[in-house]
Amino acid sequence: MPGRDRTDPLIEIESILTCPRCGHQSTERMPTDSCRFFYTCGGCGETLKPLPGDCCVFCSYGTVPCPPMQLAQRCAWGAKDRE
Repeated sequence: MPGRDRTDPLIEIESILTCPRCGHQSTERMPTDSCRFFYTCGGCGETLKPLPGDCCVFCSYGTVPCPPMQLAQRCAWGAKDRE
């Protein structure tokens, strides 16, 4: 099934991010082993960051929360995501 992780059929690995500033939408593949803290909007260039209480941009602006949150686990921050 498209958008699902081959290693776990219960995890969605694609989410549509919507920029709160300009409304631009983009389908993005989510990492399964870390969270994405920053995202640059392809429409207006705004740098999106998680809202207070959310672990990543997918949980704040996506149609699907990040894989760790889908599994009701704590989010695993990765150093690569904070660059």
